[in-house]
Amino acid sequence: MTRLGINGLGRVGRLLIRCLRDRSDARDRLSLAACNELADSPTIAHLLKYDSTFGRYSGAIELDGERLTVADQTFPIFHEEDPSAIPWSDEQVDLVVDCSGTSADRASAERHLSGSVQQVLLSQPATPDVDATIIVGVNQDDLRSDMRIVSAGSCTSNALIPVIKVLDDAFGVDAGVVTTIHSAMNDQPVIDAYHHTDLRKTRSAFSSVIPVDTELAAGVDRLLPHLLGRFSARAMRVPTVNVSALDLSVVLRSEIDLEGVNQALLDAKQTLSPILDVSDEPLASCDFLRHPASCVVDLTQTQVSGNRLLKVLIWFDNEWAFVNRMIDIAIRMDALEQGDSNL
Repeated sequence: MTRLGINGLGRVGRLLIRCLRDRSDARDRLSLAACNELADSPTIAHLLKYDSTFGRYSGAIELDGERLTVADQTFPIFHEEDPSAIPWSDEQVDLVVDCSGTSADRASAERHLSGSVQQVLLSQPATPDVDATIIVGVNQDDLRSDMRIVSAGSCTSNALIPVIKVLDDAFGVDAGVVTTIHSAMNDQPVIDAYHHTDLRKTRSAFSSVIPVDTELAAGVDRLLPHLLGRFSARAMRVPTVNVSALDLSVVLRSEIDLEGVNQALLDAKQTLSPILDVSDEPLASCDFLRHPASCVVDLTQTQVSGNRLLKVLIWFDNEWAFVNRMIDIAIRMDALEQGDSNL
């Protein structure tokens, strides 16, 4: 069993704790040994118990000094700013899951690697010098036991790239444009306020639809290198608290019709479940809250123009689905370490 340490208990880190306790396959392979968070422990315990999006945690959450109990698991909370100062080895941590949002390159992630820590999994896109970026449903078989620094990509790359791969395998993709329609995030103010890099982000998150920068196309280039330079992307933040969508347009190399595309996506669900799902119901974004799939293609919104231009709509819970993929990767890391090839 792999002993986990979580660095950073923001949205992703706290939901990762919930998801670890919810999934029986995670409980069989992963043990939460310690966390590191700059905020005070009473506040963290409160936020773990009460969540405005996902509701009150159903299990017990108790704080005793700097030791937190979640359900039946007790672990210490450290408060170190420097990753190299976190005493992971005191708790025999094997794998650090860095959810701080501050480690995006190999050098910063390697600051965790000392003593008992053998591997680091990043909850954000990373620079090319890490050992791998793993998108479950696309390249999880590339993961090896000797990889030290691994990125899980982003919630949007996990939602987009499996769908592109399905379409490319079925029809051949020539080029594409994607617009992310993303729920508000914590780098946006509730009311107008200063932002150090982006004047659009000075505006109230819940008063406007706000264009923001995105590196999503670079993720396509890295994970599907044969499509290098063939995708462009933009992103809009919208005034909702969770569940996002991707509006994907692609030019295909084969002639298509609507029924054939939707059938290909239905077929992909059979092989890629629970990573890719489809919906044929008249649903709204709130209906996909807590959906564990990386991507849910809305078959009612598929459009074909001419015979090669395709538009699809992809829903995804940008928080819950992503922490599920991080756990998938951590489970696979444990299996590789144990020499288990059954996954």
